[in-house]
Amino acid sequence: MLDLRLIRRDPDAVRGALARRGPHAVERLDRVIALDARWREAAQAAEALRAEQKSASEEVAAGKREGRDVGGTLEHLKVLSAEVKARGEQAREAEAELQEVLRTLPNLPDPTAAEPDDEVLRFVGEASRRLEGRDHLELAGERIDMERGARISGARFPILRGDLVMLELALVQWALHKLRGHGFEPVIPPVLVREHALYGTGMLPDTEQQIYHLPEDDLYLAGTSEVALASMHAGEIIDAADLPLRYAGFSPCFRREAGAAGKDTRGIFRVHQFDKVEMFSFVEPPASAAEHERLLAIEEEIFGELEVPYRVVNIAVDDLGPSAAKKYDIEAWLPGQGRYREVTSTSNTTDFQARRLEIRLRPEGGKPEVLHTLNGTAIAVSRTLIALLENGQRDDGSIGLPAVLAPFGAPAELPAA
Repeated sequence: MLDLRLIRRDPDAVRGALARRGPHAVERLDRVIALDARWREAAQAAEALRAEQKSASEEVAAGKREGRDVGGTLEHLKVLSAEVKARGEQAREAEAELQEVLRTLPNLPDPTAAEPDDEVLRFVGEASRRLEGRDHLELAGERIDMERGARISGARFPILRGDLVMLELALVQWALHKLRGHGFEPVIPPVLVREHALYGTGMLPDTEQQIYHLPEDDLYLAGTSEVALASMHAGEIIDAADLPLRYAGFSPCFRREAGAAGKDTRGIFRVHQFDKVEMFSFVEPPASAAEHERLLAIEEEIFGELEVPYRVVNIAVDDLGPSAAKKYDIEAWLPGQGRYREVTSTSNTTDFQARRLEIRLRPEGGKPEVLHTLNGTAIAVSRTLIALLENGQRDDGSIGLPAVLAPFGAPAELPAA
């Protein structure tokens, strides 16, 4: 959520920033400004009337003590009471509408976020060593069982079997071990979350069509552990001395993937259930830009050690989610598709999520202030498996796997399907 005080203090700067996201954001901002003016006017009028009401009440009390006729003042009090009630109701309605529209405003994009198109920052690795090849389903064979998964749960619920199970578990173990070395505390959070947690991270109102809802329990299946990790400190004030706080969450993730079609629905690139290791950081505001670069560097370290060719992309403002001020994607080269595809992202959400979740820091000797939050994918297992299978494929159909995973239980190679 945007800081209403910032909007009041410098509406032109906020308008200019939101204009990069398109006219709809500016229109909503103008609505916020108008509602804020209406709310403050009604609230100030109600306060002035309450002061007059109090003065009249004191006059009535004094008149009664002195035996004076206070009939006229009592009538005036009745009128004042009705006016106070009406003005108070106007203020409450304006404030409720103001908060409703304010919730729909996206975060202000960082000045360095790309525009108008994504900006490719660098290429790493030799994608040209295999410009095309078999895709992951051909390579995996029965180790990715789409047919039986569909029988059990419907389309895009795959079953992983045999060596691919060991490879997934090794990926997760290796990633958590690496992240712990980078100062992240491993966390296994709940995957069922309340509406407030989704609202707090900016998933609501925005991505309702992608979220599984359990109405009988009023709970939602999270599409990323970011939701639970961000909400771990909701409503808390954290001492500045305890920052940064860094968590590495491992969880299943659930997404309806409404509207997905075409090649993305083949295999395990875009599925309804997948496992993921997610990084999440709580930091002081001046540190968030450097933390964002740190998360990106860790993601690059991961894919470098997995020997997967990739490129780094500064995402265009038009494609930023509502909570992100800036986002980087790592796109891995997938020979089965002959192109780069997103395998991780990392976003600086500045104070947007923390304001919604009411998470603050307390500087030494200072007043509490809103902190900054950031998130980044370490391993999205399904897409990482695709990258490993397709980039590790050999002419005979066997697949070489990164040596770094062997100590964590992964096979050294996969035989041809």
